[in-house]
Amino acid sequence: MIRYLVQYHDRLLTAFGQHLLLLALTMVFSLMLAAVLTLLLHRSGPAAERIALRIAGIIYTIPSLALFALLIPVLGLGMRTAVFVLVLYNQFLLLRNIFAGFNAAPQPVIEAGYGMGMTWFQIIVLVKLPLSLPMIIAGIRLAVVSTIGIGAIAAVINAGGAGSILFDGLRTNNAVKIIWGTALCALLAVGANVALLRLETLARKTATGG
Repeated sequence: MIRYLVQYHDRLLTAFGQHLLLLALTMVFSLMLAAVLTLLLHRSGPAAERIALRIAGIIYTIPSLALFALLIPVLGLGMRTAVFVLVLYNQFLLLRNIFAGFNAAPQPVIEAGYGMGMTWFQIIVLVKLPLSLPMIIAGIRLAVVSTIGIGAIAAVINAGGAGSILFDGLRTNNAVKIIWGTALCALLAVGANVALLRLETLARKTATGG
C-alpha cells in the first residue's frame, strides 16, 4: 500500500483531480439545469412538478452502464458523456428536494410577501429559497455523493477518475490498486458528505432562527 503510494503518487493525484473535475462540472451543470426547471415547473403548478419528478425518477432507475452505452454512439467516449449522464441522474435528487422545500414554505408568509407588493420571482428568491435552503443543501449533498459513486463507474467509458485505478486493479487482479481506487472514492465521498452535512445543519439553524 505505502510502496504504491510512494511510487505512483502522481497517478493517484491525477486520478483524484480527474474525479474532482468530473464532480465539479457535473454539479455546476446539474444546479443550472435544476434552477431552470424549478422556475418553469413550479410556476406551472403541482401537476407539472409531479410529472417531472416521475420522468426524473424513471431516468434515475436506469443502470448507469446501460445509459452510458446508449449515449456513446451520440456523445462518444470520455468525460462529456459521463457528465451528461450524471447531470440527468442528479435532477431527480435535486428537484425532489427543491420542490419539497418550496411547497413546505408557510402560506401566511407567502401571502404576506404578496401583500407587501412582491412579485412571484421575488417570493421565490426572497421567501421560499431562504426557507428551503436546508432541504436544497440536503439534495445537493445526496447528488454530490451519488455523483462521486457513479462517477467511478464512468471510468469504463474513459472518463478517468479514481474508478480508472479501481477497474485497472480488477482487470489485473491487483488488490493494491483496487484498495487505492476504492479509498480515493470513499475519501472524496465521506469528506463531501461531512462538509455538506455541516452546511445543511447551519442552514437549518439559520432558517429556523436557532
